[in-house]
Amino acid sequence: MIRVPPTFWLAVLCLIFTVSCAERDPSVNYIRLAHTLDTEHPVHKSLEYMGQELIRLSGGKMELVIYSSGQLGSEREILELLQIGAIGMTKVSASSLEAFVPDMKVFSLPYLFNDRDHYWNVLESEVGERLLDSGTEFRIKGLGYFDAGSRSFYTSKKRVEKPEDLNGLKIRVMSSQSAVDMVNTIGGAATPVSFGELYTGLQQGVVDGAENNPPSFYFSKHFEVSKYYLLDEHTSIPDIIVIGTHEWNSLAAKQQGWLKEAMHLATQYQKQLWAESTAESLAKVKEAGVEVVQADKLLFQQSVQPLYKRLEGQPLYDLVLEIKAMGAN
Repeated sequence: MIRVPPTFWLAVLCLIFTVSCAERDPSVNYIRLAHTLDTEHPVHKSLEYMGQELIRLSGGKMELVIYSSGQLGSEREILELLQIGAIGMTKVSASSLEAFVPDMKVFSLPYLFNDRDHYWNVLESEVGERLLDSGTEFRIKGLGYFDAGSRSFYTSKKRVEKPEDLNGLKIRVMSSQSAVDMVNTIGGAATPVSFGELYTGLQQGVVDGAENNPPSFYFSKHFEVSKYYLLDEHTSIPDIIVIGTHEWNSLAAKQQGWLKEAMHLATQYQKQLWAESTAESLAKVKEAGVEVVQADKLLFQQSVQPLYKRLEGQPLYDLVLEIKAMGAN
């Protein structure tokens, strides 16, 4: 278990006090779920839908209590709260789980999937299930996946079309070694910055650009300080809904079944919501004056081949080959 900073204990105490006031029906099993996204984000709306379905399936015997917008900290901080049992569930990017589950690094590899069908075939296969269960020794169990689309580059001042256009640009990445390696291999200067500080970083020139999916680019308002969005779609990193093993093991088999079914229904709902939100987000940023550039993906695919070459002979490469084979047909 990773170290919990002392300042988190105050947040834990406040959380327990808040929830104890809200949980007035002793016959209801309340599960606390925290995440970092805005309430208008399609992921939050899908989590609300999941909560509604859980109430329906359980006949009102189970409910989700959702804390949005980073009320309880960053994804890493929320994971720490989950590990010590202060909350029951969270939504995290697969990249945030790399420190616990090394195989999660595979999702950060650029151009791993051929298309959306290949992406979902993998997530809904035995491979996807295996990855969901691979963090249990760290008190983390994956329940299912949400679509997080594909991540593309955006820049504040310089128009980018080709990999060499990134040369020398400071590109914000998540706190992920895989993301750092990818940007540096293409030619940019990878610069880890917290998501909450990125708007100011772009505005003040601390970084020259970043990379994310269209809804996150729009809902974060980064389009206000970034003039160009390059649709290169280099990585497709899913969001994962996780539950603490302490919470999962406390549920009866019937309750686990209700939660898994609610997760399945929410995933189907979120797929459609995400597709609609992606199209709407791109339209909105264009209206705001952002130039959306279509990338020559072949050039970017060629630029990242050294990443795959360096993986040969490593355990992760076997997983890469397994995933690639699923898209060969």
